[in-house]
Amino acid sequence: MVEIITIGDELLIGQVTDTNSAWMGRALNNAGFDVQRITSVSDKKEEIQEVLEKASQRAKIVLMTGGLGPTRDDITKKTLCEFFETHLVFNEEVFNDIQTFLKGRVKNINELNREQALVPEKCQVIRNSMGTAPIMWFDYNDSVVVSMPGVPSEMKQVMTNSIIPRLKQKYLPGIIIHKTILVHNIPEAVLAEMLTEWEDGLPSEIKLAYLPAPGRIRLRLSARGADAELLKAKIFKAVDGLIPIIGDNIYGEEDLPAAEIFAGFFRNTGKSLALAESCSGGYLAHLITSVAGSSEYFKGGVVTYSNEMKNRLLGVNEEDLSNYGAVSKQVVEQMALGALDVTEADYAIATSGIAGPGGGTDDKPVGTVWIAWAAAGKRVVSKQFSFGKYRERNILRTSETALIELMQLMKKGDL
Repeated sequence: MVEIITIGDELLIGQVTDTNSAWMGRALNNAGFDVQRITSVSDKKEEIQEVLEKASQRAKIVLMTGGLGPTRDDITKKTLCEFFETHLVFNEEVFNDIQTFLKGRVKNINELNREQALVPEKCQVIRNSMGTAPIMWFDYNDSVVVSMPGVPSEMKQVMTNSIIPRLKQKYLPGIIIHKTILVHNIPEAVLAEMLTEWEDGLPSEIKLAYLPAPGRIRLRLSARGADAELLKAKIFKAVDGLIPIIGDNIYGEEDLPAAEIFAGFFRNTGKSLALAESCSGGYLAHLITSVAGSSEYFKGGVVTYSNEMKNRLLGVNEEDLSNYGAVSKQVVEQMALGALDVTEADYAIATSGIAGPGGGTDDKPVGTVWIAWAAAGKRVVSKQFSFGKYRERNILRTSETALIELMQLMKKGDL
């Protein structure tokens, strides 16, 4: 029903990441609309017109962003005039909005700013309170075409306050409900095999999608219909059947990053946490502190990258470092216990591994990671992982796994 077109050479050469279409897709889906296609196109008249022609034939709603600025490379407005066989006219209300927006920002309104008040005669103008480019709505055959600025804040404001409400009034979309189950430590193919019978028994209204990422999978259940409560009931029943199969590997039931899931869980315990990081290099602390409110439970941590610092700051035994190596059960457990002693926290996490790309051996190849979790009273649990040969992925997987596994250990009473 909906197609999205993002315009700009900067998108195609990777200079700017297209976040607009992702945000629009989520917002439209939440409002009950199906997004069928997303296309990025260059700042060329012929390319824009070709994509627009095909999109308007396939979809009832075509939403465009980009190319509405005051500079020469912003050609969307003139291109739309040619496409809709119309011409530009001066809009006094738009010009007043531009003057109001620029007051105090520029000394004088120049000709380029004034030209932004020119709009296609056949469009309905939706005023832009956050910028100088007007939003243009076209009724075209049986379709609607809307052109919006590429600036994300301007697009989001007008989509939320104007475009989506108008589209809902015009098209009366149905209801779409999603439920996301977060799973870790099961490969995608293994999980799919485990869930074959359960998936076969899903009601026809529910569709299942596997969304894999390193070390974890999001299972998204989607239901479409007219009765929200009935759809929710069917999804909840489906989830109830899923839990006995993979319950121990489920770490969340909201589509949130692992750090946010952990923050909500740990904050409710009333306990404190400390870190001793080696191979994760402070990334674990970054994940924790990226969530607002982490100061309620996170005392702090140390990055002991060298053996000397492991010994000096955390009290790791020099003989164990020599005999077993930094990447070992013996050392990582002492790191976790040392973090408890230094900070007097209730719990501690320690990481030590070979992130790569070099440093691996036959006994400990790149991707070998030890993680330890300790609790007050000198209780400690550790586990070895093999995460592969890619450095950035290893650091991310180590950090997310450390958080997820601590939640699971605490839930099961194993720590």
